[in-house]
Amino acid sequence: MDIVVIRSDRRSFAIEIGRDKKIKVRVPRRASKAQIEEMLKAKHDWILKTLDKIEQRNTAEAREYEEAKPLSSEEVKKLKKEARNHLASLTEYWAEKIGVSYGRISIRGQKTRWGSCSSKGNLNYNYLLMLCPDEVAEYVVIHELCHRIHMNHSKDFWNKIEAFCPNYKQARKWLKQNGNSLIARLPQKEV
Repeated sequence: MDIVVIRSDRRSFAIEIGRDKKIKVRVPRRASKAQIEEMLKAKHDWILKTLDKIEQRNTAEAREYEEAKPLSSEEVKKLKKEARNHLASLTEYWAEKIGVSYGRISIRGQKTRWGSCSSKGNLNYNYLLMLCPDEVAEYVVIHELCHRIHMNHSKDFWNKIEAFCPNYKQARKWLKQNGNSLIARLPQKEV
């Protein structure tokens, strides 16, 4: 097991296991080696179970990635055209509702983002949003337009999103659960 002990000004002990299966043990500065070992022993079953879940998830994602058939250039062109029309009209509608302006809209096939908003108000959207449920695409549009008010991810920003998109947490969850399999379909070269 790959275990890293992180000491800080905290009072409690915590274990964090990342997707890479590295185990971070967060402990108070004065925690003894014996206390740390005792906690690891007490949480041994939980650690093994969690490592197993991560392994299963990683294997499933790898299989999904291998099975995902890349989009053809015709499919990409169709999705881009669809995205240009649909996301532009959604943006226009929600910008008016939220009370913000925006600049240029670009449609791309990004591997790491569903959308982005520049400080000048230019918006980028991923054409893969056309393969998502409508409420997910709508959430991404609202998310980016709310950046016209708050250029950060502060509490005020999330409150603003919730005011216009009360189900935003479900949309985010959908993207977390299904986003990788969509991104796996991006062609190797930009079409």
